[in-house]
Amino acid sequence: MAVKERVGVVVSDKMNKTVVVAVENRAAHSKYGKIVVQTKRYKAHDEDNQCKEGDRVRIQETRPLSRTKRWKVIEILTSAAEV
Repeated sequence: MAVKERVGVVVSDKMNKTVVVAVENRAAHSKYGKIVVQTKRYKAHDEDNQCKEGDRVRIQETRPLSRTKRWKVIEILTSAAEV
């Protein structure tokens, strides 16, 4: 089975070892055909608390780590401090 991966932006780093990542998905509306943007938020495990708000990160699906956390941060693509 293929491992699911997503790329998104960290929108919250307030929890210990957990970040909230917002992932945008663009798709055509089924009836009108207009491109609509849908945003889904994932809670991801960040073992070393390295991610900061605004970072662009890659996350990967993993076994359930808590009630709502099923993703982990693999790498930080761009840091908010660099931009």
